[in-house]
Amino acid sequence: MSRQLGYSCTMNQRNYKKKYSKYYAAIKYLEGLNNFAGTYQKTNLRAHPNPEMYIERMQDFLDLIGNPEEDFKYIHITGTAGKGSVSSMIHETLVNHGKKSGLFTSPFVVSTIEKIRVGKKYIDPNIFANITEFLKPYIKTMASSGRHGAPSYFEIIFAIALTYFKQQNCEYAVLEVGLGGRYDATNIIKKPLISAITNIGLDHTQILGNTTKKIAYDKSGIIKNGSTFFTTENNPELVSIFKKECKNIGAKFIECKGYTKKLDYEQKNKLLAGSICKHIGLIKNIEDVSTATHLPARFEIVQNKPLIIIDGAHNVSKIKSTVYNLKKYRSEKSKYKKLHLIIAISRDKDWKTMLKAILPNVDTVYATRFSYTGRSCVDPVEILNFSKKYLPAKSLKPYQDSIQAFEKVKRSSSTNDAILVTGSFYLAGEIRALYCPEEQILEQRNSKINAQFVQQKKSNP
Repeated sequence: MSRQLGYSCTMNQRNYKKKYSKYYAAIKYLEGLNNFAGTYQKTNLRAHPNPEMYIERMQDFLDLIGNPEEDFKYIHITGTAGKGSVSSMIHETLVNHGKKSGLFTSPFVVSTIEKIRVGKKYIDPNIFANITEFLKPYIKTMASSGRHGAPSYFEIIFAIALTYFKQQNCEYAVLEVGLGGRYDATNIIKKPLISAITNIGLDHTQILGNTTKKIAYDKSGIIKNGSTFFTTENNPELVSIFKKECKNIGAKFIECKGYTKKLDYEQKNKLLAGSICKHIGLIKNIEDVSTATHLPARFEIVQNKPLIIIDGAHNVSKIKSTVYNLKKYRSEKSKYKKLHLIIAISRDKDWKTMLKAILPNVDTVYATRFSYTGRSCVDPVEILNFSKKYLPAKSLKPYQDSIQAFEKVKRSSSTNDAILVTGSFYLAGEIRALYCPEEQILEQRNSKINAQFVQQKKSNP
């Protein structure tokens, strides 16, 4: 999945492939499960006549492997944008206050282990491989005799996370919903301590519904009896859906006090995470929530001169947040000269609306593709044809290879310019791997960029 920094054929690269051979074998096995015949592998497929089967299948799998989901204090987060940031802030606050906490997030950027964390570290890749090996016979049983067939890739990764949390004796489990809420695999939890929705926007409409009300209804499915619910959504019609669900289910609705429409994206996330942490007694003031979290490819500055920002924004809400952050950065920190955009977008996204939001802010567009089997990109030529409404033809450049596009932009940019890589987590991962290769992530079990690590590996093949 990752793209290495020019030394993929060195002896060092071969050595680390050998060191983590069990892990890579596990990943190859898991990624090959999508070709199971006759099963619905895509979670939350709206066309399914019985979408409850996704929850049933996840529960059947967990029952089979010994119910590792039991006994955690769950904090369950969904929303169109910001759920990863909110989940990470809550987890970090728990850990900083001496709590044993596991964090499950989605998606990863460069390496699969980024999805599973206990404390400050990702899951050990060899432990990941061992748990996968443990699950194999149960996956086989589900495939041959399960009432809904084999579990999906996402469901198995979630089971790996829960098994690891159990092994590590976690008290808390902070879960970011994979997609939607009501029929997401993470929604097998029966008694969460906290459930929360960041906001509602139009994304995954082919799966969740084509209106914000339908999407709000789907996401409100994570609200459970006896839990406490929080949100920073401010649309009265959508909030009323959440309140109604809380009343019907028997959950407590808590308004995030101090919330106004004037808060920016970052402030809303901090308010939500802080309100939750204050409610469970971790902190006395909302402002004390831990914000020193590190989520790769979330408006992440990976280089200066030129300024290079990687942001996995892949829907309209996230792109609007990116635009806001650009303007904020330019006004407060650096008035860069030109902004060069490298962009690739999945075909199933509202890509034209995404482009409408970002194009008025850029000077050149490098439209490209990402390399991911089973996921279709908008053709770079289509992106450029649409971009002609906003920029002259000489500022629009198509590239079929994202690395070539990135290298070209770097060569063409001045030290006072800025380069933004956005539109897809797949694209973000390909470019970010140039600064933080998977080898580093596996060895250090974090995603912090370490230029010295990369240079050392290049110098000592």
